[in-house]
Amino acid sequence: MKKRMFSLLVALVLVVSLSVVALADTIRLKDGSVIRGQVIGFNNQQFTVLVGGGSRGRRSQITLWMEDVESIEFEAVGGATGVNSAEAGGIPYPSPTRPPAERPTQPQNTQPETDDSASVPAPRPSSSPGSPTFFQINTRVRGDNAANGWTNSGLVVRRGQRIRLTATGNVSLGRGRTSSPAGVPTIPDNEKLMRSYPTGALIAVIGDDNDDFIFVGGRREFIAQRDGVLFLGVNEGNLNDNTGAYDVVIEAEAMGGTR
Repeated sequence: MKKRMFSLLVALVLVVSLSVVALADTIRLKDGSVIRGQVIGFNNQQFTVLVGGGSRGRRSQITLWMEDVESIEFEAVGGATGVNSAEAGGIPYPSPTRPPAERPTQPQNTQPETDDSASVPAPRPSSSPGSPTFFQINTRVRGDNAANGWTNSGLVVRRGQRIRLTATGNVSLGRGRTSSPAGVPTIPDNEKLMRSYPTGALIAVIGDDNDDFIFVGGRREFIAQRDGVLFLGVNEGNLNDNTGAYDVVIEAEAMGGTR
């Protein structure tokens, strides 16, 4: 009965999504169903998807369990649609991987290390008409090497999307040294990923195949230059003796919002 009800729900979503003229992703489920919507987050093994839209339509928010999803094709801002496999260059949803012995230069596409209270609420209206609408994700970035040095934020970013990050907290860098998200410029470290920026600072990267790192510090706003999952980490070469974490609030522009 539950499976039948779920199939009916998916069918309803498919009917509604036929009228979508804004940006849309293609979510293929293991039962053969296909959903057109906008993936806005991943948390607690669930995808958050916006469906519906258009000048006369209303957008609704649904959640899908990761185990029910076969693949996701992300549609770029310029209109190009990603292919349906990792081998052909598509962007797969986050999946668990085994941590290597050393911190990789590029992040592993693992499940997000989020706070238990983290959530992906519906987009909240901006203060003035016509300004962008943002939705919020809260995540905790560990300073140690437990997650290969990278924390999966759970946010799937699109090229051209505006991202705001605000970080608080402290991380112990070992040997009695402590850093805030802004980092400590007086600590030398030839092994850190961003050598021109303070040691211990919060940094980011979009995608697990990218070396174009982004300095975040205590606060940063930027426009994404590519599609992919947003990863966060600490700008230090050796994370093995670190403890503590940074609490990060992510505000992401809701692409193709309602009118």
